[in-house]
Amino acid sequence: MHAPAPALRVVPRRHRNRRTVPAAPAMSAISSVSVDIVIPVFNEERALPGCIAVLHDYLGLWFPFQWTITIVDNASTDGTRVVARAIARRRSHVRVLCLDRKGKGHALRTAWSDSRADIVAYMDVDLSTGLDALLPLVTSLASGHSDIAIGSRLAPGARNVRGAKRELISRGYNALLRLTHGVRFRDAQCGFKAARTSVIRPLLRHVKDDSWFFDTELLLLAEHNGLRVHEVPVDWVEDVDSRVGLAGTAAVNLRGLLRIALAKATGGARVAGLPSRPMPRPTHPDAVLAARSRAGLRRALAFGVAGALPAAGALGVYALLRTWCPPPAAGLAAAGLITRLNTRAGWLSAFTGEGGSPAPEHLPGPLVFGLYSVPAVGALSLLRAAVHRPARPLELATLLVASAAGTAGHLALRQAARPAAPAPATPIRFPGRRGGDV
Repeated sequence: MHAPAPALRVVPRRHRNRRTVPAAPAMSAISSVSVDIVIPVFNEERALPGCIAVLHDYLGLWFPFQWTITIVDNASTDGTRVVARAIARRRSHVRVLCLDRKGKGHALRTAWSDSRADIVAYMDVDLSTGLDALLPLVTSLASGHSDIAIGSRLAPGARNVRGAKRELISRGYNALLRLTHGVRFRDAQCGFKAARTSVIRPLLRHVKDDSWFFDTELLLLAEHNGLRVHEVPVDWVEDVDSRVGLAGTAAVNLRGLLRIALAKATGGARVAGLPSRPMPRPTHPDAVLAARSRAGLRRALAFGVAGALPAAGALGVYALLRTWCPPPAAGLAAAGLITRLNTRAGWLSAFTGEGGSPAPEHLPGPLVFGLYSVPAVGALSLLRAAVHRPARPLELATLLVASAAGTAGHLALRQAARPAAPAPATPIRFPGRRGGDV
């Protein structure tokens, strides 16, 4: 555990009520926010006492919010439940939930649904993530800046001490997420996350997984519905005494990715009742603002410009491959290139993002590939059937028209997949609350 940066100047809890330490109004309001930190455990009688001792001392000394630690026993078969209850009797602000069914997602769903805190969080019992990342994780939510905050082992500035196998699996899985779902966050599986309770409860009603895919599904739904996900680079040290079965977890995750992709394509991933984020407003009272064009027309034009760049590259690939490939095969390769460029995270959003609104939806890669490959291969095949040995410029023109049709379909589906207007925001309650529990 690293010592917090001295620049924070956070007052320890035991000194907060002394008259010699004046409390600023903003600090007083922020410190009234309550946080429930969940520790899911399964057969962790050895690791649990040390975890709670370190975490409890850290929170008492350095955490400026009201807090509770919730230990969730996940149907353990050793002495974890007895140990957890003994810890709760000895230490203040510690509670225990005992479940009869295994599953990390089930544990978090139960604890977060039961919590009365303004912010809910969780971390792994091995404390692999350095606790100095907890304050920036929670502060981004308490200030209202973000809806969900996650620790990231892959963000710039993160530092990891772990084996090559774990490193390869982690990077490969998150690369697969970016390829298939176009996500912007870098690390879906770090066991160090927090969320505003007003945001998490509507999401929990749509999360189906109760095991290790829970984190990924939660983040995919959050980004799909336009929520702001804040990433905090963390220091992470691997604990090899892990309960995670990598092979079984990988199979579950792959099935989950396919299920979420289908839900996005059919509209089943939309979540009603989420708090909305207001449109950005100028901070300076005398700011001179540019005239805003019609959003729909601007987005369509920008999308066309953004789509033209991959199409130009695809024409070049087609012309190159056509020297030794038949038109359908070359057209399929060109469609693959367009798909790769158009599903890169942030590529089209850089052109079509509408400030303050939920981010334009990234469709699953296989669906986008179908949108471009079917018109391309179909049009080129029809051309070959109608014209004997068509000229190369005619083939390129046909491919260009097919690409335009794919881009139009892509835009239409992205617009249909954009989240519906959410309900008005439910702000975190800042008036002072009495007591340390949540």
